[in-house]
Amino acid sequence: MAREPDPQQSHDSRPAPPGGADRTARDIAAAWARERPGTPATSVGIVTPIWQLAKLFGDDRRRVLARAGVDSATLDLLSVLRRSGAPYTLSTRELGRRSMITPGAISQRVARAEREGLVTRFPGEGRPRTVEVTLTQAGHDLVEATVDEVLGREAELVGGLTSDQQAQLTELLDVLLADVQRRLGDDRLTQVGHD
Repeated sequence: MAREPDPQQSHDSRPAPPGGADRTARDIAAAWARERPGTPATSVGIVTPIWQLAKLFGDDRRRVLARAGVDSATLDLLSVLRRSGAPYTLSTRELGRRSMITPGAISQRVARAEREGLVTRFPGEGRPRTVEVTLTQAGHDLVEATVDEVLGREAELVGGLTSDQQAQLTELLDVLLADVQRRLGDDRLTQVGHD
């Protein structure tokens, strides 16, 4: 009869027990305090879990999107258009602003989505060289089929926090993000893994 593997000797990719990342960050901070007294290491307990969470969330989202047959850049474009409300049309300038990416990057996304029949673009009225982009029925159907899957999965992943904890964390992250942007003199909003 085969023996059950010893969990202590397992080298699989199972997640660490709850609090594992917290202990790791605390151990790192304590080691710096021991080896270099006075070194400001309190940020390790905040920054290290944020980096780890960004990696975990990003990897999981890529898996969900791969199963849905769409890439994150295309879904982001379609989602911005869908959230804008009927008639689901925005200028490329507004798309870039809302997507938090450069004009060149939004042009590439729009061109790819247009080739796939998910959006159409046409000259805008008023300002010269304005280009408007609108969802096609295929684009609308794709975002409708995918958004619940993505957001539902992410709601599940943060479900270990109560609604009060989620609200508190949201507020704290907003404060931290605004302060870090101010300190760095960089108020651009970007997305992990996007151009």
